Amino acid sequence: MFKKPKSKLTPRGREKSPEDTSQTTSGNGETVEESPIALASRLKNKAKRTKPKSTLSFGGDEEAGDGEVFQLKKSSLSQKLSLNAHPANVLPVSLDQATITPHSNGAPVYDQAYLSQLKASTPSSRRVTVAGGYDADVSMDPGETSIEVTEIADDVDSVIPSESSILSAKQRRERMRTHGTEDDFISLSVTKRDTVPQGPHPESRLMREEDELGEGDDEYAEYTSAQERIALGKKSKKLEASKRKDAMQEMIADADEEDEETMEWEKEQLRRGGPFQTPHKVSPAKQVYKPAAIPTSTTIPSLGPAMDRLSQSLTAMTMSHTTNVKAAASFVDEREQLDVRESELREMIAKAEAKRSWFAAFKEWVENVATFLDEKFPKLEKLEDEFVSILKERSAMIAQRRQADNQDDLSLIFGSPPVATDQSEEVDDLGRVLPRANPVTVRRERQAARIARRLHRERGRATRAIMTQLDREEGYSTDSSLPPSDAIDYQSAMERIANDGHGLLSDVHAAEFRDPSLGLAKWFGGWRRRFSDSYTGAWGGLGLVGAWEFWVRLELLGWNPFENSHTLDEFSWCASLHEYCGDNDDPESDTGPNDDLVSAMISTAVVPLICKVVEAGALDSYSALDTRNMINLAEQVEASIGHDNPKFQMILKSVFSVFERSVSASESLIAPFVALNCPVFDPDAIAARRRLLCHASKFLDTLIQWRKYSDEKLGIDDLCIRHMNNVVLPIAESGWEVGGEEITREMIAIMPYEVIRALKAPLNSLAS
Repeated sequence: MFKKPKSKLTPRGREKSPEDTSQTTSGNGETVEESPIALASRLKNKAKRTKPKSTLSFGGDEEAGDGEVFQLKKSSLSQKLSLNAHPANVLPVSLDQATITPHSNGAPVYDQAYLSQLKASTPSSRRVTVAGGYDADVSMDPGETSIEVTEIADDVDSVIPSESSILSAKQRRERMRTHGTEDDFISLSVTKRDTVPQGPHPESRLMREEDELGEGDDEYAEYTSAQERIALGKKSKKLEASKRKDAMQEMIADADEEDEETMEWEKEQLRRGGPFQTPHKVSPAKQVYKPAAIPTSTTIPSLGPAMDRLSQSLTAMTMSHTTNVKAAASFVDEREQLDVRESELREMIAKAEAKRSWFAAFKEWVENVATFLDEKFPKLEKLEDEFVSILKERSAMIAQRRQADNQDDLSLIFGSPPVATDQSEEVDDLGRVLPRANPVTVRRERQAARIARRLHRERGRATRAIMTQLDREEGYSTDSSLPPSDAIDYQSAMERIANDGHGLLSDVHAAEFRDPSLGLAKWFGGWRRRFSDSYTGAWGGLGLVGAWEFWVRLELLGWNPFENSHTLDEFSWCASLHEYCGDNDDPESDTGPNDDLVSAMISTAVVPLICKVVEAGALDSYSALDTRNMINLAEQVEASIGHDNPKFQMILKSVFSVFERSVSASESLIAPFVALNCPVFDPDAIAARRRLLCHASKFLDTLIQWRKYSDEKLGIDDLCIRHMNNVVLPIAESGWEVGGEEITREMIAIMPYEVIRALKAPLNSLAS
């Protein structure tokens, strides 16, 4: 690597150019030019031999003929201070030396001139160093090795360049920017660029390590292996080994030799480092012979004390032996207890491992059941919703037909109400306006259809030989049958729902998923038998009910308790749950808080389904048969879950809502006719009044029948009073002498006494 030479401020004479020194004269008188490597080595050796001169001159170290003497330039302020260097004007160095110099008359001087001079001579702030006062032109050309140094001016005024120098600098900068320069850098090489091989990349200014002149390790060759040679011959190897041995011996001798100066230096460093005690050599003490001490004389022991000591030792050993025997016995007992405890722990571990493995398999099976139910339950709920919607549609059709028939009979009794003119016109699918039918014609058509249905029912009863006197009376019939086309559609819809329910498990081939008694009963029964405590604490019975609910609801899909006579005990799920509850090895053991799983299943799955079916219109409030079936079903549920169970109260509320809805519909139907009350003579009015009263009487029969079962709950008596005061009384008063009083008296006869007292005057008077 190149070493940057240090700039010297002292100007020196121009030395001989390397171009002059690089040429030597050969033996025959011809001039021979030296190589660049030799020239570089000569310059390096010359720089080593030359003693560096100090940049500052103090007048005693420089020789007389060594060029110009360095002249120190002083600033203007320094010159002013030197001018005032009179002994009288010199300021003291410190306050200790300061004195009040008296004047010629002996008094101190404090005039304005003296104070101004003192203020002017005192510097107010530190002088600012002016940068940029150094200008050096360095040339590393072999033919020009001198360094030109521009003098450094300490004066601040000499730093400001003149206008001509500024202009020349601008012109030179512009010329360099436009035309460029050959050497726009300071060369660090001692040779010219043209004389050195350029290498593979002549345009690059970077120098490779192998292109450097000379060897960089020449100065440190003796400390490195640069001068070592590898011994190849036998003599060379022997000579190398002897040299190495001599060097080792010399190093050992140097290590053994103690240098006084080095030792003194080390001691001085130790003394400076801290207070250390200097080890003093302790001379060994002189050994003096000391004779052994003569023991004192003792008496010979007698036999008695020795026997006492032996007996005491024997007693202590006997007691110790006894203690050790007892300890050994206790250790044996403790070991036996530990063995028993170990066997118990092993049994507990085996049971815990068996329990863990069984519950792991049970968990896996439960997860499979959950996946199965997640897939099948939505489909089942969809079929249930479809079944309920069909029941609602059928109930709406029957209620609409009854309302139309009752409206025709009321028109014959009270007169026809005016038809509203602002009704919107009816249009067909093609947008054509349909003509409005004549009310009289429509009434006659409905009457003919009602007669046809009545004759059809009479023929059916005649074939079954169950015709009674009440059935012959027109108006006592429930008239809940659908037209033939609608009945066929209703039957086909029910069959389709049943087929879809059966096909819900068509893709299931595992028997334990098709029959819960093979899957759920097996796993939950094993849980109850093997781990009864866990089964009871985890409410395993309720878990079984929740998992079995899907198969129960699937079996009850399409079940209408008012159309078929199936009871709850006849279903297979009820028998399977009874079998599961009875399959217990220990009859006295409690299987959980809900050991009666049948009642739990009825309250969980069956009761909500019954409420949906009843509220959808499957229960006909005018049908005595439906009322009897409802009472039988309620008795089964009550026997299973109890009368005070909230689930049973839900059934009572659902039935009450059906009767309340019928009473409200009758009140809203008869109210406009009673308000009109414009009867006209019509021979059919008497028959119409009788039909309406018989129809109301049958409704009252079913209502009283349900009241006998449910007692006076949920306001059933209020429904009876509303039906008699708002429905029966207006119709009976319109023809009191022509059958109204007779039928009304029969209705009051079946009513309870506490209800009769709340009736209106014309009605409660008939009870006496």
